Amino acid sequence: MAVGNTNINKLNDAWIAQGQHVSDLNDKLNVAVLDDNFDADKFKNMKAERDSAVVRRDALHDQLDEERRAQAVLNMGDSGKKPLTKGEISAKDKFVQDFKAMMMGDPTIMNQVTSSKDESGNAIGLTIPEDIQTAINKLVRQFDSLQQYVKVVPTSVPSGSMVYEKFTDVTPLKDLDDETAKIDDNDDPKLTLIKWLIHRYAGISTVTNTLLKDTAENILAWLSDWIAKKVVVTRNLKIVDAMNAAPKKPTIAKFNDIIHMINTAVDPAIKKTSFLMTNTSGLDLLSQVTDATGKYLLQPDPTQPDRYVIKGKRVVEIADKYLPNGGTTATPAYPLYFGDLKQAVTLFDRENMSLLTTNIGGGAFETDQTKIRVIDRFDVESTDADAFVAGSFTAIANQPAMIASSATADTATK
Repeated sequence: MAVGNTNINKLNDAWIAQGQHVSDLNDKLNVAVLDDNFDADKFKNMKAERDSAVVRRDALHDQLDEERRAQAVLNMGDSGKKPLTKGEISAKDKFVQDFKAMMMGDPTIMNQVTSSKDESGNAIGLTIPEDIQTAINKLVRQFDSLQQYVKVVPTSVPSGSMVYEKFTDVTPLKDLDDETAKIDDNDDPKLTLIKWLIHRYAGISTVTNTLLKDTAENILAWLSDWIAKKVVVTRNLKIVDAMNAAPKKPTIAKFNDIIHMINTAVDPAIKKTSFLMTNTSGLDLLSQVTDATGKYLLQPDPTQPDRYVIKGKRVVEIADKYLPNGGTTATPAYPLYFGDLKQAVTLFDRENMSLLTTNIGGGAFETDQTKIRVIDRFDVESTDADAFVAGSFTAIANQPAMIASSATADTATK
């Protein structure tokens, strides 16, 4: 057995034994304080012995952690290390180096990542570099991310406002019937002030210290995948909330209701860029509905056979876990949205995700693990409530046949 492992085992056994000793002393203190013949001096001495035992227990644990970190570094192979080019460290290499140091509790890096505070006064942590965030965004798009359908506005400040012009009715210019007539003002665009405030959304993952032994590429791949999934779930939830804030909530019961929604639900100018959206369960039900001629309501897009259209409008499918049903389990309400999401919803992206680790808090101390916290900063606001409708359906009836039988037609002509 290696010397390092021997030291770790000895320190671990001593820490456990000292913890039991502290527990026994606490039991004695409990008995003493409940004794009717309480002796203040004796209790004081027992308490001092217990406090000293606690200090030794904690010191043993700290030393055990240090020994484990040192051993992890010794066991780390050269495959996890990249040679530096002319003494320079790229942003990606520097990030991995700092991340490993942060996991190991290196005081130098921990002081750096906890010294900067966000708007709420909390430690920002290790900021994810732009190139790694780009890789995360590429992964996000591979999942059923609703962010790709809304308007995204990058921002470097925690709050602000923007003026948004809605589609409005425009009146014609006035007909001047004589040369001396006064020219009136035009109807000015109706502007809406949209205020936004960046929120912090966080998640924690528990990892073992063996992650330190992995290569830089594997660490980055694991981090990117984990963060991408968290981002998709979190941002989808807030985008769906904004989508459901649409004032129009048509209930779909038959084929013609969908056609009516496509024809009339939004302004004709928005209709050109509008699409339908449902989840997998809703798409399955829609795929079984037929029109008056017996053809299926859903038709393959001639240009992209893996996509479906209804009356020329693309049907976007989102997985149930990212776009859940409403209603109840017995009677689910399947979502069927229609409109232009980029007009209806805006996501304000702070674009400074950060990481922070601890091997003390959140139960990490007791389990000898490391907790990694990721924070995403963004806000989602509804911008044009008339650009989108939040429909739903529980069942859709087929369109009734419109062609009379030949016998009926002959009778009608006689």
